Amino acid sequence: MSENNELSEGQDLVIDNITPELEIIYRDQQLIAINKPSGLLVHRSWLDSHATEFAVQKLRDQIGQHVYPAHRLDRATSGVLLFLLDKTYATDLMEQFAQQKTEKRYLAVVRGHIGSGKLNYPLKKKLDRIADKQANLDCEAQPAETYYQGLAHCELPIAVRPYPQSRYSLVELRPKTGRRHQLRRHLKHLHHPIIGDTTHGDGKHNKMFREEFANHRLLLHAAYLAFIHPLTGEKIEIHAPLDKKFNALLTKLNLAV
Repeated sequence: MSENNELSEGQDLVIDNITPELEIIYRDQQLIAINKPSGLLVHRSWLDSHATEFAVQKLRDQIGQHVYPAHRLDRATSGVLLFLLDKTYATDLMEQFAQQKTEKRYLAVVRGHIGSGKLNYPLKKKLDRIADKQANLDCEAQPAETYYQGLAHCELPIAVRPYPQSRYSLVELRPKTGRRHQLRRHLKHLHHPIIGDTTHGDGKHNKMFREEFANHRLLLHAAYLAFIHPLTGEKIEIHAPLDKKFNALLTKLNLAV
């Protein structure tokens, strides 16, 4: 542990009360989407060999059918997670994600009062220490673009060094590229780190949120996903509501919109 009582790098704050059944927010014959809770891995990973629950297995057991993830969502991030029920359409759908033809919107609570704008800030490929140990470490930074819009702001009478008050914002984030941890790294670059981010965040503010609000998760939620259905050609829009705890926290912070 560091002096800020943070977890080690990569071990983001997560919740531990994962529900028995996953919330299904979209389903047809080819696709299914869930509102993934924070703390649930998409599938087995060397990142946490002790984890016993995974979205792929839980959803498979819940609906009695094999499912195949169409994209990634970090363990600590909640929200829309799309799966294929029919692998016939995997190439088409995955190409939409790879070629940035999908539309994603996230909600996050960040340190400070943030306005609106576009950040075009290249990011070096983030490598796994084990899975990518043979990869070239000197690769060039890749283009990365994020639009951001502050939705609500608050100031709390709670001191977080070196200031006697603390300020936060609810922000909508729209990534136009899909680099690993792009939103978390871009918000750090903007000096508005996401609360609960133990890798790219601010340890003093994370600690305050744990102590004052019992928050033990990354406050980042994938609220919206739009794409073209690989069979019908129809535009599909999926909304994932915030969970009760996230909503309750926004109300306490006077950030609810």
